[in-house]
Amino acid sequence: MVFRRLSRWAVAVPVALVIAGLSGCGSGEPATSSASTSAATGTKEVDVFAAASLTGTFTELGKAFEAAHPGATVKFNFGSSATLAQQIVQGAPADVFAAASPATMKTVTDASLASGPTTFVRNKLEIAAPKDNPAKVDELKDLTDPKVKVALCAEQVPCGAAAVKALDAAGLKVTPVTLEQDVKATLTKVELGEVDAALVYTTDVIAAAGKVQGIAFPEADKAINDYPIATLSKAPAGDLAEQFVDLVLSQQGKDVLTKAGFETP
Repeated sequence: MVFRRLSRWAVAVPVALVIAGLSGCGSGEPATSSASTSAATGTKEVDVFAAASLTGTFTELGKAFEAAHPGATVKFNFGSSATLAQQIVQGAPADVFAAASPATMKTVTDASLASGPTTFVRNKLEIAAPKDNPAKVDELKDLTDPKVKVALCAEQVPCGAAAVKALDAAGLKVTPVTLEQDVKATLTKVELGEVDAALVYTTDVIAAAGKVQGIAFPEADKAINDYPIATLSKAPAGDLAEQFVDLVLSQQGKDVLTKAGFETP
């Protein structure tokens, strides 16, 4: 009796597997991937990896893109350009990369994962201080005072590399109390009152209007960052990726970006 039950089970398992295989393969065709399934249901997604300083403007452009492409969804991954570049090189699925410096884009192009990037905007640094500016910071030299708590971006990320360049141009040395992994995190230290000042992009000061005050300094002109954008060579959503890049480069894209404080190249 026991032997019969085991025999019936042994037959049932391969039959179930065959049925499952047929349902997955249809009439001899390979199982559909998630990408083709999305296409079949009419949904389309474009994955955009973009520098943290582009969060506000690209979110706005993403909404405009979705409105112009019914059924399409723009999914963003905002962060340090250096981190994003490494993620792409390590195989993260992405369609578009918008970096805050040519050096971080080069990481991707050197890996033959993108070609012909286009510089679409430029950005420069500004000192951000809390609204009441308790340390009375009004020029770059003030950041060298050991009593002034300063936040900087880590040197390997674009805003940090720009800070080093600007300070070198001024012949100044600043000892920060914290080094952050992207410009948004650096600005947050000011907004929370954890530091007296930080070096961030002009666009971030504008985006945080009412929360911080910005202080321009002449050496910022020696450390301007070019922002390149490119469609990735292995982009799963190739056509949509190119269309998103076209939007960024269009007059509509320029209007959104310059309104936020970015400069045209």
